[in-house]
Amino acid sequence: MNITGASVLKQEIARETTQSTATIAVSRLPFSDIPKQSRLFIEYQDNPAGLTRYYPNAVTSPESLPAQATEILANYKTDRKLLCDALVEINTGIGAGDATFKNIDRLRDTDALAVVTGQQAGLFTGPLYTIFKALSAVKLAETLASDGVKAVPVFWAATEDHDFDEVAEVFVIGKSGELVRSNYRPLQDVNNSPVGKVKIDAEMDSVIERFFSDLPETEFSADLRQLLASAWSDGTLYGDAFASTMASILGRFGIIFFDPLHEGIKRLSVPIYCEAIDNAEQIVSGVINRSRDLERDGYHAQVLVEDDYFPLFWHDDFGQRLALRTTASRTYRVRATNTEFTTAELKEMALNSPAKFSPGVMLRPVVQDYILPTLAYFGGAAEVAYFAQNSVVYRTLGRPVTPILHRQSFTIVEARQRRILDKFGLRLKSLFEGRDAIALRVAEFGLVPETARMFSDVEEKINTELNRIDQAVSTFDPTIAESLAKRRRKIIYHIAALRRTTLLAESRKNDTLNRQIENLFSTLVPNGQLQERSLNVFSFLNKFGPNLVDWIYDAIDLEDNGHRIIEL
Repeated sequence: MNITGASVLKQEIARETTQSTATIAVSRLPFSDIPKQSRLFIEYQDNPAGLTRYYPNAVTSPESLPAQATEILANYKTDRKLLCDALVEINTGIGAGDATFKNIDRLRDTDALAVVTGQQAGLFTGPLYTIFKALSAVKLAETLASDGVKAVPVFWAATEDHDFDEVAEVFVIGKSGELVRSNYRPLQDVNNSPVGKVKIDAEMDSVIERFFSDLPETEFSADLRQLLASAWSDGTLYGDAFASTMASILGRFGIIFFDPLHEGIKRLSVPIYCEAIDNAEQIVSGVINRSRDLERDGYHAQVLVEDDYFPLFWHDDFGQRLALRTTASRTYRVRATNTEFTTAELKEMALNSPAKFSPGVMLRPVVQDYILPTLAYFGGAAEVAYFAQNSVVYRTLGRPVTPILHRQSFTIVEARQRRILDKFGLRLKSLFEGRDAIALRVAEFGLVPETARMFSDVEEKINTELNRIDQAVSTFDPTIAESLAKRRRKIIYHIAALRRTTLLAESRKNDTLNRQIENLFSTLVPNGQLQERSLNVFSFLNKFGPNLVDWIYDAIDLEDNGHRIIEL
């Protein structure tokens, strides 16, 4: 069964575990069939060339990217030696493999370009889409290299972000097919601290132990447990643990990991920080006007920017990352404090102490693409949307606007879930209707069809008798007929509600059915959203081993702008 209703591509992937090969079916689901997608994102996926007002350098295909290389290289001024020396330090510290250092050496060449992606430093790598982002960048870099364009993949770990709660939890599928949440909270106060500087404490040992106790024990469990215990050990910085885990999983792909908190990277950021300080007013007004344009055209502005917004954050002496706000007198106050700076003071500190600053969401991509010779960036749907706003920041600071591509998007469907879908005639798309809707459908057509038929028969008979009454009364008093129409709708509504309640009650008595439906929702749409937004890669690495990453990589199709389903 094709669970998306689209054509299926069969691929033979080498598997070195319990079988010699694994047949993987890959199919497609348009994002327009997935709930809660923004109109701007859908239109960008369908026709980026039609939105050049917001995305000046948008490309309709990755094949068009090399044409932009000349402009990017002509505008690239960062010292490659200093950059690559810093990258060597960063990647040595996290235990990156030989392939990564070979790519750093390639980046030293004046004609080398970067394919960049990035994500918050999530617990144990965070949601699946973090892995999908990284592999998307690898695939494009390798595709470009095969066409003679010198490109390397770079992963920007968002270690400067300070919302620890956003990176502190992870979800896996437990031993009985249930959704299990793991959470880590250090004993130290981490409020407003950049997550990359949070030190892991001994509590992490218990988190890892509980994490693996929730997972089924497999031939891969011991190695994976050791991997996490080594990377997330007491005293390790949270950002380093994240990058080290990513490097362990994806090492052979040669991804260069980038930590913006690194001292050498901060020094390279000085010129763009100073330009942002000088042009802060124009940046803010430009983004506000762009947001209004988007809303006027019927789109949603992804990021709210107010008149007192400032594009940089301030890091105080206690390690807190705090917003700066523009005052009426054109000074800049640290939010919730009495500390104020003039433009000249901010610039002086940027020159002498760049670690005191980090870019906000509207400036961060520009800083990234100032430091790196970025040919393209892979982002998620929200990033695609906010690139429509911050393209004006690139222009304000005299930078070429980086093309953004949506990362590859996947749902992994295992044989067990495929059998359940087949059994009840469901598709992945069906699950977006919700659990009760699926339980009702299954009950109607499989579990208790005789009860469903009884309600249909009763509804038909009531309609027949009400039609007799309607014919009788409509000839001599139309107002009675109008009253009957209203009462008919109420009668039918109540019968439908009773039908729904009865069928759902009968379906809940069937433990096997409930477990099967619960398993579908836990594994394919956990927390009511796409699998990739909740589940962690270790849920699948624990079951399928390291070959899983190769299967995902081989399923990538850079020309496909839809959501892809991998059936294992």
